[in-house]
Amino acid sequence: MHITKNFSITAVAALWLGSTVSVTNVANAGDGPNDAQIVGIVLAADAIDVSYGKIALEKSKNKAVREFAQRMVTDHSAVQQSVIGLAAKLNVTAEDSPTSIGLNKGAADVTIKLKSLRGPAFDSFYVDNEVSYHATVTGAVETVLIPSAANAELKAALQGAQPLFLRHLEHAKMIQADLGSTSHAK
Repeated sequence: MHITKNFSITAVAALWLGSTVSVTNVANAGDGPNDAQIVGIVLAADAIDVSYGKIALEKSKNKAVREFAQRMVTDHSAVQQSVIGLAAKLNVTAEDSPTSIGLNKGAADVTIKLKSLRGPAFDSFYVDNEVSYHATVTGAVETVLIPSAANAELKAALQGAQPLFLRHLEHAKMIQADLGSTSHAK
């Protein structure tokens, strides 16, 4: 059960950090990612989310933003280990895909933006990015990753992501409302 929840966090994180275009392209291709590519997507996204959270912990002075960022770092660091364990159990070696490559390219741009901002502008951008990510992820997990997963255990792990990520989304939206932020993330 613990592996399933942690793996789900990573799957969602992978999609959140990537661009909607990358996820949409996979879906439109009619040939979704295979299990090895899904693991690669999840591992890439997890590392990126930890990185964003660490930047937020360094830069933000806002208590709610810092607590959320710490939750992301904690969850995704644990997930990284769970994903590696699940992949080993399933004898799956992570593979790059257009989505994982897109995630990493998008992360470079977001990282530059995060590092350039300060104060309330930073907090708003970080939280807006988190809201956008979680909204995108819940849809992409349902429409792309779950249908593409061939392994039943992998599929079950992805299905377990929805309730957790909906809670993350609601948490981020609460912070966004408190900040008076209005979807500045791109």
